[in-house]
Amino acid sequence: MVEIPELRVGEASLRRSGVNAADEVLHAWFVNDVLSLESVLMQFLRNNWRNESEVEDLCQDVYLRAYEAASEHGVPERTKPFVFAIARNLLIDRVRRGQIVPIEAMAELERLEIAGDTPDAERSVIAGDELRRLYAALDDLPSRCREVVTLTRTEGLTRSQIAMRMGISERTVDKHLENGMRLLANALYRTLGKRQ
Repeated sequence: MVEIPELRVGEASLRRSGVNAADEVLHAWFVNDVLSLESVLMQFLRNNWRNESEVEDLCQDVYLRAYEAASEHGVPERTKPFVFAIARNLLIDRVRRGQIVPIEAMAELERLEIAGDTPDAERSVIAGDELRRLYAALDDLPSRCREVVTLTRTEGLTRSQIAMRMGISERTVDKHLENGMRLLANALYRTLGKRQ
């Protein structure tokens, strides 16, 4: 970490050059502490975001948010949790902004305990149970039906894209999707009814 006394020695020369000591501390923190996390941050983003081509942009967005937040609120005491909380929140924002919610992405994001805002044990158990029921219901779908539901809900493909990929008509895609969603709803609500 940057030692403040060394910066204070050069504070007069920084003022003459138009850079204040706070900016220099912020810059040094960013270069030494934040940028040193790049490899683990990139690995985290790759593991939690499906589109590999967006990972570098996501990393840059994390850097920008970290720098702006530290500039506005001060340099945090613990850099790694700070940066990973920003990365987690950025991924959540991206998922929320999209029209689709990738099941795998949400499952991974819920398990992260970096920022300290983890849900209580009961909520975690309930969420894990619901996710297991959803996966079980997906596994029970007929294969073509499951493929259409997954391509639509997880990958966000349109009916025409799915039809082209699977070599079927859009009407057949609609039938598979309707059937799959009905079967999923029945399986999930039937399970909920048994629990209550």
